Amino acid sequence: MRTTKAVRLLAAGAALTALTLLSACTSGSQHHGNEALASKAPAQPGNGKRQVNVLPGMPPVEDPKDLYSADRPNQLSPVVRDFPSRVYVPNTNSNTVTVIDPKTYKIIDTIPVGRQPQHVVPSWDLKTLWVNNDLGNSLTPIDPKTGKAGKPVKVHDPYNLYFTPDGKYAVVMASMDRALVFRDAHTMKVVKSVPVSCYGVNHADFSPDGRYFIVSCEFSGEVLKVDTARMKVVEQERLPHHGAMPQDVKISPDGKLFYIADMVANGLWILDGDKFTRPTFLYTGKGAHGLYISRDSREMYISNRGEGTISVFDFTQNRLTKKWHLPGGGSPDMGGVSVDGKVLWLSGRYNSEVYAIDTRTGKELARIKVGSGPHGLAVYPQPGRYSLGHTGIFR
Repeated sequence: MRTTKAVRLLAAGAALTALTLLSACTSGSQHHGNEALASKAPAQPGNGKRQVNVLPGMPPVEDPKDLYSADRPNQLSPVVRDFPSRVYVPNTNSNTVTVIDPKTYKIIDTIPVGRQPQHVVPSWDLKTLWVNNDLGNSLTPIDPKTGKAGKPVKVHDPYNLYFTPDGKYAVVMASMDRALVFRDAHTMKVVKSVPVSCYGVNHADFSPDGRYFIVSCEFSGEVLKVDTARMKVVEQERLPHHGAMPQDVKISPDGKLFYIADMVANGLWILDGDKFTRPTFLYTGKGAHGLYISRDSREMYISNRGEGTISVFDFTQNRLTKKWHLPGGGSPDMGGVSVDGKVLWLSGRYNSEVYAIDTRTGKELARIKVGSGPHGLAVYPQPGRYSLGHTGIFR
């Protein structure tokens, strides 16, 4: 959630800004294909696992009982295996990306980007990191092999960015424009702009078969269900809490439930995506914001931005089991888990800092000063066959 964004959104009202067809991107992500999946053979019939009828063109689901089975520690795709391990931190007020070496906790580079960078997003094919310059109306590509930024691509209102599971389309969360904009995943040219009646589309995650995705609308307290192939909103629901402000969205390892962080309700909405019935609620802490899955798929880390804590939810026990407190407080926001699963990295949104947290003990390992307003931090590379976007949703 962004304060400056909220003000602009209210002023904009229901008006939709026209979107312009864009020129081809010059980044390293130029060719579609299955190179990112080279380390994985398709699931074979008769292997004892239930087969999932996936969206055409989408890679097969390896394990229907665990959607994150490809995200095990150090299980890197050949595409990213030689990339240096880095933490990329977009500083929304400084218009820069801070690059941290996770082994030394030292800043090794500061990359100038466009106005108000919100998230650093891995592309579907894993080859490019896209910096979402929200008020700059552009995406800056970073080559994760060299750490060098390429020529920005004009994209209007790119608050957040996702990719359809078949790798064909990027989905821009254009919150001020009140639209979901489907674009070619490589050139970023507009394919279809889908107007929405809610305010502040911002985060999402996809169903196990990739045929729909759930989207949170932070400023009107609503959630959407979107048909991926039809590029159409098929259901919409207002959350049952006055002033609800839904944020990050993550699906459970078994694919049965979606968890939606709410920074006003101070916890998680738990939604059956297939049925799209009234969600239940679990209190976690003030300002619940980011959701991250552990490398063994057992736990989910919830950053409570308003109180400087991280709650830990155990999927096998279906309950909260721990709460970690940052020493001296802080504002833990967005981030990701290290390649070996031992460290949770989170930006400190209101404190111009980044936190490294031991996922076994909850101990703070490092607190690193960065630019102003750090937000959608990306740990890269990470295990997985392909990326669905945001700061790293890998399958």
